[in-house]
Amino acid sequence: MATVALGLLSGCSGGTAPGEPVARSSDPPPATAALPGSPGRTSQFTSVRDVDRKAVPVRLRIPALGIDAPVGPVGTAPDGSVEVPQRWQDVGWYDAGPRPGEQGPAVLLGHVDSKAGPAVFVRLTEASPGTVIEVVGGDGGTTRFRVERVQSYPKTRFPTDAVYLPALRPELRLVTCGGEFDRGTGHYRDNVVVYASQLP
Repeated sequence: MATVALGLLSGCSGGTAPGEPVARSSDPPPATAALPGSPGRTSQFTSVRDVDRKAVPVRLRIPALGIDAPVGPVGTAPDGSVEVPQRWQDVGWYDAGPRPGEQGPAVLLGHVDSKAGPAVFVRLTEASPGTVIEVVGGDGGTTRFRVERVQSYPKTRFPTDAVYLPALRPELRLVTCGGEFDRGTGHYRDNVVVYASQLP
């Protein structure tokens, strides 16, 4: 496993290489994996008063991509990496950061594939500027975001600051693996990041 500084999302490894037959396996992914640019610091988010907090996200919907998936909190593992969802079809919300709709970037992450086939973010690279993202909170309310851009980065040059550091408005980051599949390491070479801002 690579160090956090390398910005790997190794939770997307273990899937099939493009064009390979899909193995029939329902084995869950590891409980934790090195996630892109784990910030390694959470104190920046402690100044938000409880009274101002938005609801915890429980579901992610991107109608244009056919995504409708449950969201659960993920934290930081003892080795400093960020946890990844236990199931391939779930989305993880980095709960040391803002909740969707709060000032700053809320970070959601998911797998691109699995040994059993496509995972929740397999179509994430199809998002384009203007695509609407809906995040449903535990209170039943929906916060809507609009995609501004989609970018791919080598895992060794993950833009940690752009993804995790504070922003002046409510924003959303969706993160998964992408690029070429390295058969030697069993990992994808890149990370894909969707940048979105809250709709009025």
